[in-house]
Amino acid sequence: MTIDPRRHKQLQKLVQKLGLLDNAPVQWYLIDLALTHPSMSADVNYDQLEFVGDAVVRIAASELLFETYPNAKVGDFAAIRSVLVSDRVLAQLAQEYGLERYLLLAPSAAADKMGETSRLADAFEAMLGALYLSTHTLELIRPWLDPHFQRLTEEILKDPARQNYKDALQEWTQAHYKRLPEYRLTETNTVEVNENRFTAQVWFQGQQLGEGKGRSKKAAEQAAAKEAFAKVIGDYGLVN
Repeated sequence: MTIDPRRHKQLQKLVQKLGLLDNAPVQWYLIDLALTHPSMSADVNYDQLEFVGDAVVRIAASELLFETYPNAKVGDFAAIRSVLVSDRVLAQLAQEYGLERYLLLAPSAAADKMGETSRLADAFEAMLGALYLSTHTLELIRPWLDPHFQRLTEEILKDPARQNYKDALQEWTQAHYKRLPEYRLTETNTVEVNENRFTAQVWFQGQQLGEGKGRSKKAAEQAAAKEAFAKVIGDYGLVN
């Protein structure tokens, strides 16, 4: 399959950003498909490649963790990998490579700022799927993805909550008191794209442990849990 020469040049620039050589065995029609949003076509889009890429990014992260931390527990692997393959992280990596500049999508989809994170994460996974299917190996992926995952893993390992503060707080309260924290959520801004649209408070045993804001309910609760978790693992009077 062939693609428009101008589009081909654009995609070559993206692949060069990944550090891949000009003669890398890339299937260009797959890269083009990986960067075609469903809003452009109901039939010809990145959906299937994103499905493949979802598995590819997990195996890439798993191989890196297995090779780099041979003595780590499986539970640690799972916690770290869940962060590495999250929409938040994948969208950030997509932005680092300017993926949005190569993504074909309808104006209506481009105007959906709330869907930007998931859109970029899906396109990033689809690109990984395209690179994997080009060789049916990870040779076009791990050389440039590993350094990102290595850096992020080191950051995660320094965080006792493994960046999942809601789960970490819940595990702590259950372990110490056999009870769950309570989240109280309010919509403080009706503008959908506002970074502080929602405010969450986390309460436990009659005390407010933390408060956080976020664009989504989930983000606000995580921010509140982060503040609360920092308190309970410190000298806060709740630690046994």
